Amino acid sequence: MDFNFSLPDNFAKSSPKQNLTLPEGANGLVVHCCCAPCSTSLVECLIFNKIKPLMFFYNPNIYPQEEYEKRRDEWIHLCKLLDIEYVIGDYDYTMWKEKIKGLENEPERGGRCLKCFTHRLTVTAMFAKEKGINTFTTTLCTSRWKSKKQVDEAGFSAQGAVDGIKYWDQDWRKEGLVGRRYELVKEINFYNQLYCGCEFSQENTACE
Repeated sequence: MDFNFSLPDNFAKSSPKQNLTLPEGANGLVVHCCCAPCSTSLVECLIFNKIKPLMFFYNPNIYPQEEYEKRRDEWIHLCKLLDIEYVIGDYDYTMWKEKIKGLENEPERGGRCLKCFTHRLTVTAMFAKEKGINTFTTTLCTSRWKSKKQVDEAGFSAQGAVDGIKYWDQDWRKEGLVGRRYELVKEINFYNQLYCGCEFSQENTACE
């Protein structure tokens, strides 16, 4: 799939959320990213506030592989347009299904989602430690379809599992950021995602 979108002229020249600073003691920031649309207003806010993130794409939950590749490649194109450092994590859907075994029939925002988020954010925390960066956050709840409480529970669980790494529970929806997200998604005209990602969420419209 050929992604040839560009960024609007006003991208990162302002942000609804200004005067943002990293948490005390942070020596950098890893951002776990689930897709390009969910990354937009968050990364724009970081760039505007002169915070340089390391972007990390780790989403073995996405099914089928063709869908995974579409989302991954669109996100890569976004990172390249921003001239921002990014890393792609491993894709192992079989392993992910083992992680959530027994939770297949859970509803969205249920136990399966919590297990999925916790796994992905724990891997993110381990990645951050490998890179010598002590703080991470995620794009997972930039959309209204995700529960911030649930994402934060997963984030703090990951923090507890990886020594010396802190989860930044910044609310990336408040202070106009969610409105800016939808504005950018519409203007850039991203690939239309019709479900959250895994095969069990295909009956739900959970990203756009």
